[in-house]
Amino acid sequence: MSLPALRFRHPASTPLAAAFRDELQHYLAQRGDHRLADGGSYLKALLLATAGGSAYWAALHAHGATTFVACYVLALWLLMMLAVNTLHDASHHAFFQTRAMNRVLARLVALPLGIDPDYWAERHVHFHHRFANIEHYDLDIEPNALLRQAPFQPQSARYRYQHLYWPLLAALSLPYINWVFDWADRLGRTPVAQRGVLAGARGWALFLAGKGAHFALMLWLPWQLLPGLGTGTLLLAYALGQMLASLAVVALILGTHWADVRFYRVPADGRLPHTWHEHAFYTCCDWNVSSWLSCACVGGLNLHLTHHLYPGVNHRHYPRLAQIVARLAQQYRLPYQPLNWRQLWRAQQRFLREMGRGGPPA
Repeated sequence: MSLPALRFRHPASTPLAAAFRDELQHYLAQRGDHRLADGGSYLKALLLATAGGSAYWAALHAHGATTFVACYVLALWLLMMLAVNTLHDASHHAFFQTRAMNRVLARLVALPLGIDPDYWAERHVHFHHRFANIEHYDLDIEPNALLRQAPFQPQSARYRYQHLYWPLLAALSLPYINWVFDWADRLGRTPVAQRGVLAGARGWALFLAGKGAHFALMLWLPWQLLPGLGTGTLLLAYALGQMLASLAVVALILGTHWADVRFYRVPADGRLPHTWHEHAFYTCCDWNVSSWLSCACVGGLNLHLTHHLYPGVNHRHYPRLAQIVARLAQQYRLPYQPLNWRQLWRAQQRFLREMGRGGPPA
């Protein structure tokens, strides 16, 4: 389906956009730094890749089903953490200097996870980042049969307990992207298809090569090297690994777009009454702002508002940029209430309960 044009209020209507740009330039110039990854980022990526690869190697040489499953699941979890710390930045062209190198990195890191990085980046960068929490434009909040996550979506009794079962849905997100979303995008069933991603025969070849390589690496190779393992055990390890890796990441980010935020329907004239920068404050939040360790471990996903305001900057800068965000929010009287993890969890649960009961968020 084709979506009509949607426009935010022009940034020239407020000095906010210029203030964010100038503050970033001043921050980088003062430090003599750049917006991309640095040596520490490369080292972290190398350590995660080595740890994930070692766990996978141990799985392929495991004696016994229990050891195999434990090593295999650990490998997928570590490789998901690698993706969180590299693929996410690469999708915003914030890891390497060139788009080509970022695409290569994303392809390599995504391979053990199974997702197509080009389609994922299009959904994430073009639809979610540009139009967070806007009906039909943010594909992350599209209506589904099991989760009601916007006040304008139809109510049903089946949502009443969504605050209890949402972790299962979070765990199924990665497998669903692999085997449903990616194929729906590829077959032209979603708005992503209108963007011309992986067009033509070359696009088909790259898409199928990625899916085939994932299948070979994560299923065929263990099946070949461990003939006594059993197909059921292998499939169990694959499903469990994907689900735990998915849960670990989705649980970190879902609440950032649910915790005391706003949702929007498209106005009749297609124009929103605020700027894009203001929209980020209305639809997202930061948590564990003062924890450098949190940011380093989860690729800056905890500083989610900061990321939405500075998507083209590597996450290593987010702890300091969050200070700029807080200061400018106060200066321009914008809502900025950084949460700790417990507060985020409570706000997330409160939101899901309210949505499940059919009311607006409290």
